[in-house]
Amino acid sequence: MNPTYIHRSIRFLIVIGIVALSLVAIYLLSKYTYPFIIGLIIAFMMNPVVNFFEKKGRMPRALAVFVSLIIIFAVFAGLITLLVVEIVSGTDYLAKVVPKHLETVIDYIEQFFAAQIIPLYNQLSNLLSSLDAGQQDTIMSNIESVGKKIGTTVGTFLQNFFGKIPAVLSWFPNAATVLVFSLLATFFISKDWYRLSQLGGRLLPARAKTSGKTVFTDLKKALFGFIKAQATLISISTVITLIGLLILRVDYAITIAILIGLVDILPYLGTGLVFVPWIIYEMIAGEMNLAIGLGVIYLLVIVQRQIMEPKILSSNIGLDPLATLIALFVGFKLVGFLGLIIGPVSLVLLTTLHRANVFHDIWDFIKGKDGKNPV
Repeated sequence: MNPTYIHRSIRFLIVIGIVALSLVAIYLLSKYTYPFIIGLIIAFMMNPVVNFFEKKGRMPRALAVFVSLIIIFAVFAGLITLLVVEIVSGTDYLAKVVPKHLETVIDYIEQFFAAQIIPLYNQLSNLLSSLDAGQQDTIMSNIESVGKKIGTTVGTFLQNFFGKIPAVLSWFPNAATVLVFSLLATFFISKDWYRLSQLGGRLLPARAKTSGKTVFTDLKKALFGFIKAQATLISISTVITLIGLLILRVDYAITIAILIGLVDILPYLGTGLVFVPWIIYEMIAGEMNLAIGLGVIYLLVIVQRQIMEPKILSSNIGLDPLATLIALFVGFKLVGFLGLIIGPVSLVLLTTLHRANVFHDIWDFIKGKDGKNPV
């Protein structure tokens, strides 16, 4: 057998092995060091703010990092406080209006039972009494079987629900620990950002350093572009919702629109988490005009997001709209709704590696120094 083919096959297996081992190593490292990975991401994102305070404010690097962390923490605390205030205000409003609406729902249910369920029950009772004893026993046994299945399902659901409460409660101490370590990691990584960057640069070969710089620059652009794209989409959804609610003259239109905009971040649920129950309730309450208006707003929000998301993502991340659409669809099919994020990120990573000639270098390594294609 031609030795060239053997050598290339060995190099190909080496590349596959290195990639597989790298993926396993990344998985294991991220599993046990994710607070420090979070700290690295935060330090990376707030580095421009730290540089601003260090240069413009003439602060020591450590003080600039500390001030930046305080400002970021204050902004998040302020947003959470504002959200809590809005929730309290909305709860107070609901406490005043819900009893009246609840009475309407109860009246509707009573009328439904009186007009539909009770006559149907009487008809079924008359039908059952007209059957012979064997048929009656068969029907009753089937009803008992269905009842047992429903009871078992409800019991299993309640058991699982209450069984998960300790796990949820135990999550809070772990979250607090992760938060503390992430903040400490953010401080020390950001304080020594350029020293760590130089250390990493010295450890890499010159060619890998050039490729790594290209990958880092493109990923940085893609990260901030993705955040900007999501903020743009959420803003559009919020504005459409606000305009629609103002036209419908809904109380607390601004608060509800902001809440719906924030919910739009959630995958799968999105704005439907608010709109769908709201529309159903208004239909039950007999407010058909309001229900139709809310349905139109919901439809507009969904349609604009489906149309605008590929375009906005592609323009901010720097990808072709068709490729972005394909990445969204493939990611959704493979991973589910998390794939709507993983798909574009994977496409960005592959595109970045291609621009950095990483795949070309790997192919050159597989072919060997002779650079000749096999015949």
